[in-house]
Amino acid sequence: MDTYFAVTAPGTETLTILELTRLGLLSEAGLAVKETGNLPAASLQPSTVDALHFQGGLPALYRANLHLRTASRILVRLGMPFLARTFPELLEKASRLPWERFLTPGQPVTLRVTCHKSKLYHSEAVAERLLTSLEARLGKASPRLKPAEDDASAPAQLILARIVDDKCTVSLDSSGELLHRRGYRLAAAKAPLRETLAAALLLASGWDGSTALIDPFCGSGTLPIEAALLARQVPAGLNRRFAFMDWPGFDEALWNEIRSDVQPSPLNMPPILASDRDAGAIKIAQENAQRAGVADWIQFTCQAVSHLAAPATAAGFFVTNPPYGLRVSPGKDLRNLYAQFGNVLRARFPGWQVAILSSDMLLLGQTGMKLETVLSFNNGGLPVRLVCGRVPALPG
Repeated sequence: MDTYFAVTAPGTETLTILELTRLGLLSEAGLAVKETGNLPAASLQPSTVDALHFQGGLPALYRANLHLRTASRILVRLGMPFLARTFPELLEKASRLPWERFLTPGQPVTLRVTCHKSKLYHSEAVAERLLTSLEARLGKASPRLKPAEDDASAPAQLILARIVDDKCTVSLDSSGELLHRRGYRLAAAKAPLRETLAAALLLASGWDGSTALIDPFCGSGTLPIEAALLARQVPAGLNRRFAFMDWPGFDEALWNEIRSDVQPSPLNMPPILASDRDAGAIKIAQENAQRAGVADWIQFTCQAVSHLAAPATAAGFFVTNPPYGLRVSPGKDLRNLYAQFGNVLRARFPGWQVAILSSDMLLLGQTGMKLETVLSFNNGGLPVRLVCGRVPALPG
């Protein structure tokens, strides 16, 4: 049985723990608080980030990579952590690790090393010893490649080593490209939201795929596309490759069996409405939705917020990522936009749930609604928060 670790954006750990629990990869002990009613998932507090560790065999690894919507990558621990206070000790102990389970002789590798509060503090020297140890174990030199910019796909196996208080932990990336790269977004509008973060917003909002959803600032369509995939129960990684497919122990029959168990939900989908005033963004969004296989379940419209109209359904959810004024239209006064958005919601959507991502609490205040922060993280280097609430009815 191996130990795995789900890497996720700081601030979204609880949502990944929730997903792991729902997949049966963590016990209920992984959550400090149980779900109750329609509470947003972000109201659950993880007892510790260590809860992102889970154990299992190949089925657990394959299912995590296939299904997790909020994780960035899945790591597998290579052996047990070990003490290393000198370079000879590091080399000797690293040579005992079972490199051959995950690497073929001569396979290119990328090494990423961090050292903290340890006698071995030179990360490059640590990387050289690890490379020597795996070459000794495999019997052939492994070319070392530099990490591609922004973790883009490369033919190398990523190896991560972390030395803290003289204890060395070595892990291998099983995912390859970061898991937010679903394969459908070949083009993006301004300030795109990563797919993993879009999924986090949907889960944190409390939307469960059974009621209508509207995104009036859809940009390149990431939020509505992730919503449609979630509602149809289509795994996030269904149409992509993973690093573990190149491992010596890859079980193709098992992988095909796990993929064949995927059963998208029936076609009686709730309305998913996406709009933007930028015609170019709508075109990009439609193309992305087509590649994701969900274009038939999203209604895209080029329109301003003032033209929003409620569908002929019971109350639903607004989940959206409007412009902040920092990355899109810098220097532009967006107070009127947020105020107009709030006015439209109160006039036409009373009783609807709303979840808004923004970096500016003053702008959010212009909506005139009582909103509570349920999630905080960085998006494109900016600290942002997801605020949720219910649209009040107009007085009288």
